[in-house]
Amino acid sequence: MSTLLTGLAGANLIYGVGMVELGISFSFEQMVIDNDIIKMVRKVIKGIDINDDTLAVDVIDQVGAGGNFLSEEHTIKYMRTEQSYPKIMNRQMRYAWEAGGSKDLTAVAYEEALSILQNHKPEPLAESVQEELKAIIAEAEAEFAVKKKK
Repeated sequence: MSTLLTGLAGANLIYGVGMVELGISFSFEQMVIDNDIIKMVRKVIKGIDINDDTLAVDVIDQVGAGGNFLSEEHTIKYMRTEQSYPKIMNRQMRYAWEAGGSKDLTAVAYEEALSILQNHKPEPLAESVQEELKAIIAEAEAEFAVKKKK
């Protein structure tokens, strides 16, 4: 909820990702869970496009009150883009979850975190960015050395 409220207030930085125990500890599993939460919050903040196509007045007229909209092409099209699809939070029916091993959220997050740590290969920064970062670090180290002498 605090992430949602922060986002709705217009903040562009979410603090505390992966932190537990009021920030005393850090958890890779919590970071993975927080990533899913942030993804859902960003979807809410983005809002819903309102236009002639998304209003679907023609589909509503065609199907009518009390009709079945679930099989309509329009519904299928927009549920794929307007619905939030978290990566690790399980939205299956209980029988499917049980058939898949009944893993709780923490276990699934642990597996995802481990997979990321073992397999993720970040793309290198552009050479110009690397050089700029090196210059910033060198400047900071020089300032620290001057302050340390005082």
